[in-house]
Amino acid sequence: MSDPIPTVPRPVSSRHRLIGQAISLRGLRADVRRADGFNAKFAVFLTNLVGSMWCAYFFAAIALIGLPPALRPGGEGIIAWIAQTFLQLVLLSVIMVGQNVQAEASDLRAQHTYDDTLVILDRLDVHTAGGIKDIADRLMELETALRQKGS
Repeated sequence: MSDPIPTVPRPVSSRHRLIGQAISLRGLRADVRRADGFNAKFAVFLTNLVGSMWCAYFFAAIALIGLPPALRPGGEGIIAWIAQTFLQLVLLSVIMVGQNVQAEASDLRAQHTYDDTLVILDRLDVHTAGGIKDIADRLMELETALRQKGS
């Protein structure tokens, strides 16, 4: 018969790697180089810059600078400051970071699914050892054995 099916390695946690990529600007230069044309390069640059945690921290600092004037008499007030300044500035970047992390995780899952599918298709290939041909041959042996017993 054929060799036993090798064990498939356990999935590797990629959570920390994805978060690390999301909060840094590493790879920004490579992403910009892949884009064609000035407008596309500029759009990729701004999207990656605004979609980083460093930008969220910067926006939070800007929003906090605006807090004291908002709390003074005649200022916009704490509720308006939170809704119009802090949330809009900070959540923009944080949401983009979250989407980047989810997209990276989705891409990784899709790649794993593709790799697993290739392994399964290879193992089921009629022309490879361990595939359908081995199963069909074994069924033929069993059928022949059953016919001989029944005779």
